[in-house]
Amino acid sequence: MPTNPDGTVPAKGGRLLILPGDHIGPEVVHEALKILDIIEHSTGAKFTRDFDLCGGCSLDKHKTSVTEEVLKKCEEVDAVFFGSAGGPEWGTVQPNPESGLLRIRERMQIFANLRPCMFASKALISYAPIRPEIVQGVNFMFVRENCGGAYYGNKIEEEDYGCDPWQYSRHEIERVARVAGALAMQHDPPLPVWSVDKANVLANSRVWRRIVKEVFDREFPTVKLQNQLADSLAMLLITKPTAFNGVLVGDNTFGDILSDEAGGLTGSLGLLPSASLAGPPGPAEAGGTLGRNSVGGVTGLYEPVHGSAPDISGKGLANPVGQVLSLAMMLRYSFNMHREADIVEKAIEKVLDSKADGGLEIRTGDLGGKAGTKEMSEAIQNTVREMLKS
Repeated sequence: MPTNPDGTVPAKGGRLLILPGDHIGPEVVHEALKILDIIEHSTGAKFTRDFDLCGGCSLDKHKTSVTEEVLKKCEEVDAVFFGSAGGPEWGTVQPNPESGLLRIRERMQIFANLRPCMFASKALISYAPIRPEIVQGVNFMFVRENCGGAYYGNKIEEEDYGCDPWQYSRHEIERVARVAGALAMQHDPPLPVWSVDKANVLANSRVWRRIVKEVFDREFPTVKLQNQLADSLAMLLITKPTAFNGVLVGDNTFGDILSDEAGGLTGSLGLLPSASLAGPPGPAEAGGTLGRNSVGGVTGLYEPVHGSAPDISGKGLANPVGQVLSLAMMLRYSFNMHREADIVEKAIEKVLDSKADGGLEIRTGDLGGKAGTKEMSEAIQNTVREMLKS
């Protein structure tokens, strides 16, 4: 039986729950699934697909952002493929459309949010808000703890007082540290890892720093672990982002803020994918059995970073690349289909690359091009199909 370079066995499909969400969500999800159709046809893999509601569409139909039935489905599948949630028509209603995603994260215990920061094509460097010579070559993965810290716990909200308990247990810190370590170990030599905190002022950060070090000393001794204060990292990501090429791992609050900043380095939210995992990637003997799905991958939820973009909803203008790259992450981490994931990413690169570099130079409006959602999607589909044949 063939194995991947990391020792995992590619799956021959699996169970998917697809939650297209609101506004452009269904549009880009529809196009991304066409890529999955091509992969099924080429490899013989079969993905069973179930569709349901989460977000504003669920509020409209069920008066809740996600139903108990959908939450149960999330627990039973190998991966969830998510579009987007929210829009101005739901205003400040509580629960808001985005609350459904928080409930899914908690129910699935997908505690590690992975946000890659790199350019899908070198031709896009000129679209970055930072000078090209500063961002050229940036390539790191931000791992954000997703299910703890100040975003959860017993909150106090009064007229003149508010409190969010910013707390972490050993278990929560150890498991996200293992994800960062496992990602670093998928490279030879292992990638360096930076643990992000505010240990100079916060007690929970001092505990975080100590426990992360214990995990790496014990389980990943060949990985170079460094500590980085969150506030100084915020500056350095703008002035020296390539200095952090490797893996960064931070808690829920710092991870949320800094991964968004990192995403802004590449210029367009339409290009950015993400994954939320229930355990470390790689072979079980290396990462443990936590979060393993029925096909030997890691249970996860995959979504683009961009929002629902109601201003272009229904106009056929949305950039599908972030959704398609999220599909590639799903193939890699939940189904161990590394070859197919690599092909999807390389196909996108070729579509976006300039003609002078051998690319197709097809781009949507957010990248200065004139292509619509369908035209961009069809170009990616055709390129994936050609690459799979070769």
